[in-house]
Amino acid sequence: MLKVFIIGAGPGDPDLITVKGAKLIEECPIVFYTGSLVPKAVIQRAKKTAKILDSSGMTLDEIMDVFEYAKEKNLNVARVHTGDPLIYGSTAEQMRRLDTLQIDWEVIPGVSSFSAAASAIRQELTLPEISQSIVLTRVEGRTPMPSGEKLSEFVKTGSTFAFYLSIGLINKLVDELNTIFKHIHPFFFVYKSSWPDQKIIMGI
Repeated sequence: MLKVFIIGAGPGDPDLITVKGAKLIEECPIVFYTGSLVPKAVIQRAKKTAKILDSSGMTLDEIMDVFEYAKEKNLNVARVHTGDPLIYGSTAEQMRRLDTLQIDWEVIPGVSSFSAAASAIRQELTLPEISQSIVLTRVEGRTPMPSGEKLSEFVKTGSTFAFYLSIGLINKLVDELNTIFKHIHPFFFVYKSSWPDQKIIMGI
């Protein structure tokens, strides 16, 4: 029975994929991945007879065409996403479409970039009497933030913040944080966490 496995490839280091995710890439006859983000070493685990497809530049309809082809041929699919597919992974619409097509699917969680970034800076993100919560968020851009999720509201909690998808809006983020915070707070920029060309910038 056909199944689509939505696999988190991890943040970059090909060894940071889960054992289950790696085994499914090795076993599935169709391996479908985001070529602009997923390291080639992750996909090289696939068997030589596997059909390897790069989804970079494809529309959602074209992606679903691949799943429909797999359904016709009764072939399992390893759909490989960067990081953890359930955190800013743009997978919800795929899941809905798979349900509509009556194609079974399963998500294999992956190591998210915020965990890899914390490892890179050698910092625990939750410390007693300092912060016991982590806010994963992003800067508001073309996609508006829901009501109640404004940065000015979040900071009242005193939580640790991890910003995704925000480097292109860094000036906006800095301006907003400077307006909100009245005291010195440490911060880190982690570029391509766990990749060979990883870069870290620390500031206060």
